[in-house]
Amino acid sequence: MRSIDVPSDVYDSVNVPEDEREDVLRRELAVSLYQEGMLSFGIARELADMPRREFHRLLGERTVERHYTDEELAEDLEYAQR
Repeated sequence: MRSIDVPSDVYDSVNVPEDEREDVLRRELAVSLYQEGMLSFGIARELADMPRREFHRLLGERTVERHYTDEELAEDLEYAQR
């Protein structure tokens, strides 16, 4: 697993209880990268550490348009076989 550094002042500024911050940051990053087309649904869902149905619901709540290309399907299938 890789990690990214979040400056302490940024991490401390996230306005949620401290024990929820990492989950919130992962979820927000996953939604944003999916919305921008940088991650497939499956990989974004894994980053968010959410079951498929919950991630679908979250995207719906955020009115994020779903996209799924043949390339993303192949990527998800390859990723699932690891």
